[in-house]
Amino acid sequence: MQPTRPAAATPAVLYMVCGKIGSGKSTLARQLAARPATVLISEDDWLSHLYPGEIQEVADYARCAGRLRDAMASHIDALLLAGMSVVLDFPANTPATRSWARAIFEQAAAAHQLHYLDAPHALCKARLRARNPSGTHPFETSDVQFDAITRYFVAPSADEGFNVIRHVPSEAGAATT
Repeated sequence: MQPTRPAAATPAVLYMVCGKIGSGKSTLARQLAARPATVLISEDDWLSHLYPGEIQEVADYARCAGRLRDAMASHIDALLLAGMSVVLDFPANTPATRSWARAIFEQAAAAHQLHYLDAPHALCKARLRARNPSGTHPFETSDVQFDAITRYFVAPSADEGFNVIRHVPSEAGAATT
């Protein structure tokens, strides 16, 4: 029997983030997770601990991230069913990854928001060049890696049926909605 959320609980929300590397997804995810009864799950944190030194190429990332999504789906579902909102700091950057997240919030009958950070390549690369030497992120990304990974990026479309909140980061770094 599937567990159900208590009737008096605040409706749980699955928050997803979408945007190129360096667009501000993790920063926004932390801000969203500051809400009451909300937990942040960071793909980069999990991957860096589970696969230290193993992610060097896009294929390595795809393999490891796929394993992590498989392992985390039922846990995320359980959190939502318990009435906890979840911020997934996993890049919802392709229809396939968004479909994975959709299956979770639909299974839990939870609300959802897809936050799309619509940032230009130049801004993302500038942020990466500043972030890489800072040591504040578990992975460093070169311009070549940015270009290789960004080839797979697909902005969300209306026909996917998500509740999309579009953010346009300014050159100074703050996002506007």
